[in-house]
Amino acid sequence: MNMTRWSQVSIIVLCYWASGQSAAQQSANSPTVLDTAKIEQFTGMKGKLDQAESVFKVSHPRNDLNATVAGVKMLPEMGLTSWAGFAAAGDQVMVMGDIVLQEDQVNPVLGTALDNGLEVTGLHNHFLWDKPRIMFMHIGGIGNPETLATGVGKVFAKAEAMHPGKKAPASLNPAKTTLDPKPIETIIGTSAEKTGQVYKVTLGRKTQINGHDAGKAMGVNTWAAFAGSDEKAVVEGDFAMLESELQSVLKALRGANINIAAIHQHMMNETPKIVFLHYWGTGSAIHLAKGIKTALDTQAKP
Repeated sequence: MNMTRWSQVSIIVLCYWASGQSAAQQSANSPTVLDTAKIEQFTGMKGKLDQAESVFKVSHPRNDLNATVAGVKMLPEMGLTSWAGFAAAGDQVMVMGDIVLQEDQVNPVLGTALDNGLEVTGLHNHFLWDKPRIMFMHIGGIGNPETLATGVGKVFAKAEAMHPGKKAPASLNPAKTTLDPKPIETIIGTSAEKTGQVYKVTLGRKTQINGHDAGKAMGVNTWAAFAGSDEKAVVEGDFAMLESELQSVLKALRGANINIAAIHQHMMNETPKIVFLHYWGTGSAIHLAKGIKTALDTQAKP
């Protein structure tokens, strides 16, 4: 077959271009190789590579806790070791970890995680009868390895720098509630039910469990219980959220200085998946109501 010189040149250029594109695509899609030295540098901790699963793990035993469970002395090797594992995730890095904290360390450390590119995915206890009270905060994320490793380093450093303090004395008596519920109802957008000295607002969500509807009356709801005075109130409650809503709700509540007490599930086999977050805070009734409303506004409309 006869070909003109121009046709031959065009084919050569086209093949070269296609080859270049293929190489560029391969480079763009090539998996990240973990730079373990930099992970150690940014986290401030030495780590160990799991060769079988290609996970690089940094750990921090909590030797400082002096904890007991039902009178039994607990060692760091018995589950009191904070850790974070790094693994390649395409052209990015994935991190997962579990941070061991005392109660008054939880919310400052949680805020540090949220402020430094990490997600908080769980918060709960592992023991009963533990002294001091120990909580476990799970973290995660996918992204730039330097950002994630730096965030983990700041989380560990915040926990290390915080020395647990004494419990503050109660500054209000919820048994003598005088607050006006009307501003709370106006801000949150629903009526409050009074039981004893507590005003409670409840907002339902919907899901299905094994194909059957479950909603507000079955416990799939967000609620807030207020007591105290207009100036000095306490609120405690529960947020029902889609998994995709958790991080924005956390940020909104912490932005209002409302403490996060637990993050976990209440059900199994539900669609969509519902995550529950327990919270507690003090302040003026209006400030607390506005914080809850800000968190509600980050959620999808049910």
